Amino acid sequence: MSLPHPSNVAIPQHPAPRPEREFTPAPYRADAVAVASRWRRLIEASAWRQVALLALLAVLWEVAARLADNDLLLPTFSAAAKALVLGVIDGELLMRAAISLKLLLQGYLLGVVLALALTALATSSRWGRDLLASLTAMFNPLPAIALLPLALLWFGLGAKSLIFVLVHAVLWPLALAASAGFAAVPETLRMAGRNYGLAGPRYVAQILLPAALPSILSGLRVGWAFAWRTLIAAELFFGASSGQGGLGWYIFQNRNELMTDHVFAGLAMVILIGWLAERLVFSTVERLTVRRWGMQR
Repeated sequence: MSLPHPSNVAIPQHPAPRPEREFTPAPYRADAVAVASRWRRLIEASAWRQVALLALLAVLWEVAARLADNDLLLPTFSAAAKALVLGVIDGELLMRAAISLKLLLQGYLLGVVLALALTALATSSRWGRDLLASLTAMFNPLPAIALLPLALLWFGLGAKSLIFVLVHAVLWPLALAASAGFAAVPETLRMAGRNYGLAGPRYVAQILLPAALPSILSGLRVGWAFAWRTLIAAELFFGASSGQGGLGWYIFQNRNELMTDHVFAGLAMVILIGWLAERLVFSTVERLTVRRWGMQR
């Protein structure tokens, strides 16, 4: 079989160049787009929906209380709001809240330190991991308020008894969440840190801690909620025993005096403090760390 001579092969011709055409772009109106996006963000903000839901609940509460017509069982929303404002103005609610928050911070910080120490022990050795697993399996399901009679027997009537039950409420959920977060760090991140020559505290601070931070933050949230609920429940009992206390004792005292509107005011203060802690502390830390680092949406 003979090949064709190169002179007989047809060479493809390039198409003729097209004439250039110019288009005049439409004028860009940045101000109108910026205003529209700003209004859209304002309308779509979740704060408006939350405020609307709270207003709806307040209206339903007011209607239900007026239909029941029994201030002893269910005061109106306006009466409870008035009791809350008067309690804040005369300083009694603020004083009770300060007592509760002082005890809460002491027990919470001590529980956080012990939880992180147990987590460090669990991540450093197999014996520590087995110890943490055994302790959390035994004590995590145990309600902290159930230890209050034992705490009163050991430490007597005082702040030490409340701090003891608060440490129990914080320690186990935080240790469990932190150890799970460290165990869930991907092996690729660990290998990357070792390849960069990181070891010891630098390895923990730059690789393990940022990767486990979402779980640790979740444990801190759960521990705070458990401690806050435990403190209020403990003060109901502790305040009845000693005649003094924080918001729990305020609620208990007003219940004995049949001042139900003040009871609701105390409950509203408990809810408000928990909401402020979530919005101002935990959400801010989450926004500045895990969301900024792209580890959570």
